[in-house]
Amino acid sequence: MNIFDFAMEKEKYSENYYRQLAAQADNTALRNIFTMLADEEAKHYKTVSYMKKNVKPNLAQISVLPDAKEIFAEMRGSPDKFDFNISHLELYNKAKDIEAQAKKFYLEKEQQVEIDAQKDIFLKLADEEQKHFILLQNIIDFVSRPQTWLENAEWHHLNEY
Repeated sequence: MNIFDFAMEKEKYSENYYRQLAAQADNTALRNIFTMLADEEAKHYKTVSYMKKNVKPNLAQISVLPDAKEIFAEMRGSPDKFDFNISHLELYNKAKDIEAQAKKFYLEKEQQVEIDAQKDIFLKLADEEQKHFILLQNIIDFVSRPQTWLENAEWHHLNEY
């Protein structure tokens, strides 16, 4: 299996995983975040499929973190109570691990391709996976301690992207 097929397989797996998390989420806002992440993984899949065909993809600027920050602010102000059990946190941690592995994969593959445009895309995909990792960490922090999370969340790192 070549690197593009493998990357496409990883992106499809991530998309399906986020769709499952969205289906399991009792909270509408979390369901929206997981759906947004699934949609982003579908875009990554399409990007890599273009690369496989030697067609230069256009990886659009993604606004997943700022959009998620707004959703978290709405969640915090919502009267809805969050009832999460440890199994949800385990699923979110698994998703975070998947994103870390995907970032590592793209950084490694960037070193293996010879075409500069492909190198650039792999680096951009690695950056996107890092954003997803940060978002998942914030979800974990939020559901673990919703009353103090927003004031303490380190959203300042968004400026790096």
